[in-house]
Amino acid sequence: MDQNQEICVVMVPFITQGHLNQLIHLSRLISAYNLPVHFVCAPTHTRQAKLRVHGWDPLSASNIHFHEFPIPSFPNHAPDPNATIRFPNHLMPSFKSIMHLREPFLELITNLSTKTKRIVIVHDYLMSSIVQDFVSVPNAEVYMFQSCSAFTAFWFHWEETQTLKLDDETESLKAKVPTLEGCFSNEFLELLESEDESFKRISSGTLYDASKVFEEKYLELLKHDEVTSGTTKNWAIGPFNPVTVSDHTNSSIEWIKLFKWLDKQEPNSVVYVSFGTTVTFTDEEVKEIATGLEESGHKFIWVVREADKADIFDGDDERRVELPEGYEERVESSGVGVVVRGWAPQLEILKHPSTGGFLSHCGWNSCMEGITMGVPIATWPMHSDQPRNATLIKEVIGTGIYAREWGCRDEKVAAWMVSEAVRRLMASEEGRVARKNAAELGVAVRRSVEEGGVMRKELDEFVDHITRQ
Repeated sequence: MDQNQEICVVMVPFITQGHLNQLIHLSRLISAYNLPVHFVCAPTHTRQAKLRVHGWDPLSASNIHFHEFPIPSFPNHAPDPNATIRFPNHLMPSFKSIMHLREPFLELITNLSTKTKRIVIVHDYLMSSIVQDFVSVPNAEVYMFQSCSAFTAFWFHWEETQTLKLDDETESLKAKVPTLEGCFSNEFLELLESEDESFKRISSGTLYDASKVFEEKYLELLKHDEVTSGTTKNWAIGPFNPVTVSDHTNSSIEWIKLFKWLDKQEPNSVVYVSFGTTVTFTDEEVKEIATGLEESGHKFIWVVREADKADIFDGDDERRVELPEGYEERVESSGVGVVVRGWAPQLEILKHPSTGGFLSHCGWNSCMEGITMGVPIATWPMHSDQPRNATLIKEVIGTGIYAREWGCRDEKVAAWMVSEAVRRLMASEEGRVARKNAAELGVAVRRSVEEGGVMRKELDEFVDHITRQ
């Protein structure tokens, strides 16, 4: 039997969009080595992952097998635009419900263990407790996937231990790294702590959606026991997202119209605005953003949507984000901008030559997609790892500017802040430098996935490791 056919990989993603997206992309990368991949999730979230993935068709990969296990029903709360912190705490009931995947997961790997030489489990950090029973399966081994940047992961770990002496450059950067204040709800921090203890007991190594092209230093720092208090083996196999994307893969009227407009614009003239799937704004904030974009004097594409509920297919009582009266028609008829409601083809937009900037919440998927496509980012972090991702973008790799610094998060959103940030990104010397850096880094990152590139070598090494004799 071919060695690769003696190995199967089991993916266990967390259920928010950013986490689902990463591990379904990773499934594509690993399945390309003729390894069967088993993707374990609840039915609703599996459907979500398939529907929203960009750059390839998950149904076309014959060796990716989706296992949909039911979980107990959960309240499908709407996001609260008036919450004191922006962390999506309305999703917590679903986070608790997926803990019931532990038993069906064990049943699945127990069954698989009789048909394969080795089971390789890749689990999201936040699913560590779900996979912990793998120890009862003799031919199974487990690897933790860290969904944030290596930079962010390092600072999370270092703050817990503070035993590793920092070099002068890292020590000077420490003052610019935001605190965790306001990043998470207390309820979610309890979940983080419980999962942290689980993974330290079980993990054989860590995978990162990161690139040695720009994060090698922090990946090396994460190998120190003084930092992680656990395994020191890691692999940086990002970007997970495709680096080449076919044009206009969706034939919907809205997408065709969007790209016809984008095709008419000058190179690097359009700012793409999206705040991800977990951010919700008040009506007043939406109006200020709308006004600021219109007054910036630059062309824009703005994705206007409510934050995800835990079940995105339950549209009952869903709040429609209201823009100023006549706004959409006015910006469209004047040629100033395009408003996209719902899901947007982000990878295609970012790779388009007319796109010259990205106003972003700095979720790690969006950061990696922006970096990969060589687009500078105006950072507006909202919660979780986003403030530290913003620091990486601005202070470490120099491919962006601060649109709104984390220390100013409690200030009232005003139109002038938005227009000023867009102008700085698109038409200032600061923005020009960031654009140049972003373009150069984008080339290097895209090359890294090619044969002989640093990402391809990391991925090859991981596959060689899990398929060892």
